[in-house]
Amino acid sequence: MPWAGRSEDKLDEGVWAVTCFVTRAGFRKRGVSRALARAAVEHARAHGARAVEGYPIEVQPGKEFGWGELFVGTVSVFASAGFRPVSRPTASRVVMRLDLEG
Repeated sequence: MPWAGRSEDKLDEGVWAVTCFVTRAGFRKRGVSRALARAAVEHARAHGARAVEGYPIEVQPGKEFGWGELFVGTVSVFASAGFRPVSRPTASRVVMRLDLEG
């Protein structure tokens, strides 16, 4: 699904992906996911990645999500780490990317 309508090489080893965040109950809603997203970017950069992608859910006002659906993160978490939207394969899923080169 993240590659629908995109021409990039999905086998490119220089593009890393952040696929989920796991935060222990009692520590949620404290900025842990935002800190993890920033740390993932720095780790990828330090180890030679050219880009980092995430595949978050776009939370709509008034729409409820189960806690398991949000493991992938939210658009605002990735945006706070510098990612930008590159495609929307479904109504609620956004592919976000941060290019580390150039």
